[in-house]
Amino acid sequence: MQWTLVIPLKPLARAKSRLADTAADGVRPSLALAFAQDTVAAALACQAVKDVVVVTVDPLAGRELSALGARIVPDTPQGGLNAALRHGAAVVRASRPESPVAALNADLPALRPLELSRVLDSAAEFPRAFLPDAAAIGTTLLAAIPGSELAPAFGPDSRARHAASGAVELRVAEVDSVRQDVDTGADLRSALALGVGPRTATVAARLLIPDQ
Repeated sequence: MQWTLVIPLKPLARAKSRLADTAADGVRPSLALAFAQDTVAAALACQAVKDVVVVTVDPLAGRELSALGARIVPDTPQGGLNAALRHGAAVVRASRPESPVAALNADLPALRPLELSRVLDSAAEFPRAFLPDAAAIGTTLLAAIPGSELAPAFGPDSRARHAASGAVELRVAEVDSVRQDVDTGADLRSALALGVGPRTATVAARLLIPDQ
């Protein structure tokens, strides 16, 4: 089974505000773009992935991610993360109703294609399934096989909300790169320890990252 991944990305100027203690206002947009570029590049290198759809209205992000091979879908609802994901999944299913679809966070700069493949292979066993983030509170991936709606419930406590919606929590070992999203300086340190992609590494090298 080959998946279409739907990746939402807010305008870069508004992205990653919780990294204010680590990255200045002028650096955060570059960091958010680098996260997304490394995420998309790793996803497209995954054998379980057919293609990647990025839902965004940011022109720079659209150009850069399209150059990597992603399909850009304008975020016409502009109603937040879940609305963007529903829109992206609907666009995919309108032309390929038989496609399995998975929502993936745009801030997984340490993503490894083989680990992502293991998660998607596990998700294929269930109508809907999700992977908790490294903090075990949020969600980094939500998957739906053909015939099942994605029904995203991202946001605070999304792990509990996705479980309550009937999605199966995936318990796949040794897939840290798929779970390590980056919202804070501590998250970035954890991602750097795992080994981030080249674009994130370049931008992060300009930062003075506190130890605590």
